[in-house]
Amino acid sequence: MPLNPQALSERVEAFTAAGTLSDRTDAFVALVRWTRHGAVANSRLDALLDRLDDPVERRRFQAATGALLSETDGTNAFAHAGIPSERGFPAELGERVMNHLLPRPRNDHDLGYLIRLLFRSGGDADRLAHMPPERLVRLANALYPADDALARQALKRAFADGFRLLATWIQAQGLSPKLRKRSSACALTESPFYRMRDASEAVVQRWLAGAVPDAEADAWLRECERSREELEAIRQCLEREGVSTHVVYGLEVIERCLARMTAMLAIIAAPSGEPSPEALQHMVAALATSVNNDRSVRHLIGWNTHLLQRRIVERSGQVGEHYVTSTRAEYRQMWFAAAGAGLLTVGTAALKLELSEWHVSDFMHGILYGLNYAVSFLILQRFHLVLATKQPAMTASALATIVREKKGEARADEVADFAARICRSQLAAALGNVALVSIGAFVFVHLWSFVLGRPFLNEADALSTYTQMSPLSSGTVFYAALTGVILWMASLVGGWFDNFCAYHRLGIAIAQHPAGHTLGRERLERWGETLTHNASAWATNISLGLMLGMTPAIGHFLGLPLDVRHVTLNSGILSVASTSLGHRWFGEGAFLLSVTGVAVMFVLNLSVSFLLALASAARAYELHAHDNSELLRGLVRRLKRTPLDFFVPPRAERAKDEATVAVH
Repeated sequence: MPLNPQALSERVEAFTAAGTLSDRTDAFVALVRWTRHGAVANSRLDALLDRLDDPVERRRFQAATGALLSETDGTNAFAHAGIPSERGFPAELGERVMNHLLPRPRNDHDLGYLIRLLFRSGGDADRLAHMPPERLVRLANALYPADDALARQALKRAFADGFRLLATWIQAQGLSPKLRKRSSACALTESPFYRMRDASEAVVQRWLAGAVPDAEADAWLRECERSREELEAIRQCLEREGVSTHVVYGLEVIERCLARMTAMLAIIAAPSGEPSPEALQHMVAALATSVNNDRSVRHLIGWNTHLLQRRIVERSGQVGEHYVTSTRAEYRQMWFAAAGAGLLTVGTAALKLELSEWHVSDFMHGILYGLNYAVSFLILQRFHLVLATKQPAMTASALATIVREKKGEARADEVADFAARICRSQLAAALGNVALVSIGAFVFVHLWSFVLGRPFLNEADALSTYTQMSPLSSGTVFYAALTGVILWMASLVGGWFDNFCAYHRLGIAIAQHPAGHTLGRERLERWGETLTHNASAWATNISLGLMLGMTPAIGHFLGLPLDVRHVTLNSGILSVASTSLGHRWFGEGAFLLSVTGVAVMFVLNLSVSFLLALASAARAYELHAHDNSELLRGLVRRLKRTPLDFFVPPRAERAKDEATVAVH
């Protein structure tokens, strides 16, 4: 597409002839966007720079940029653009959502408003950040009004005031109660956040006096390093004691302010008094990137919840290690635990079928089903029994922890080994669950019939159960996948509640409650310790039970096809239905379709929850996608070499040799 000189002339003329600030702003933005448009963007920019090589054109153009800078205040651009406000995460989130629904009012006197118009996307900022140095120097010389003392003074004053305001932000956030109680113990005046303001003021005063602030800049950099060390100490405290988005928000404000001030210091303390093109490029590009992040709801949620997500994943990973077997003794114990869970689930399935006959509202049905499931899951936890579908969300987090902490071939081998352990552990748990719940349901129905003289389910209800589980005539495939999502969500709730208890120190609060004078201090200490150790498991079990129970009721209320298909529960329900039918159990192939439906539930329950948990862990640990091929190759090598390891544990001698090799 050939360059149109007329289009360039029209846009330059519109900018240089503009008589008002609004017109000048709109014309400048239109000119800049024109130079970025299409495949000939670089040619357009070069054409503009060639035009401005003419002394007359350059003077007219710089007079217009000087007027633009003189009539705008750049303080907000340097101190506020791209820096989160002090209101906190909820208010900032609300404002960003509202700004996406309704545009911000114009504020032509704010230079930050102009920067937002010029850099509307991340690509605009990247284009500036990767601009060749030669073109960047030409652009800076063309734009900067070197002969306009008023414009230069206004820009320098705004730059200095922005530097001061950023130091004030750091002091306000760093000395806030939420950060001080997690900071290193020291006197207030010794805090790097407190000292940052004085160090910044010394830099600015020296610079405004016309001198290069060499010593002052060195002192500022020392306080900056101390501030970053303090931020890292606070982050480590959060990972130990629990994460709050309010605290993370304050840390991000300080981190962004320090980054912005570091870029500004490279300009203020330039050795020759004139900043290098690289320093200017880095400063403006960083400012543009921050402005784009300042608009993004996704970015705000991402950096505020990153530490929380990581805390949840790490907690899930610690729990997940208990669901993975290494030795044959542990493997046998997994079978026993799964068998016990299967027998207990018989009662859960039978009670669920009985509750379905009660004539109550959908909401009450959901509550009753949820309580039934939740109590069953809590009993499983209390007696250390294992339900297969609760494993994947936990074991995926443990697997991601290995991927994050290991490197090279050792990581591939350890991941393959852990994957084999996960596979055989989950197969043992699933088969133990399904086998014992089926046998237990068969025995239960026969005992019921022997005692009461009638089947547990009538023929119509039993045949209806077949229909509901068929993968062809019902929504079993979708419902089984939805159940996998619910299983993953329950693990998140468990991790979040564990973090909540740690952050608010609920265990200690219970132990120190005044009721200890009446109930006994030792008893409350035991209660507090019990909550600390079981918070995640309790929250996971209760939330899982309620979500499984309430999902169909919510779907019916909203008119949406929502239901759940849990492999162990539905295996028990299918066994109850088929046994109640007696000699008519086969049902002309309907039974085989129902069995196929249970197999679909097994695959989707486990795979969906595992993949979602693995994806969450990968995001929390910022794992790179290019590692996947290496890990996959290691997994295939292990599968070819010792396929039986994915089904049963290796013999003790070989397991011992492998452990020795891994250590060395």
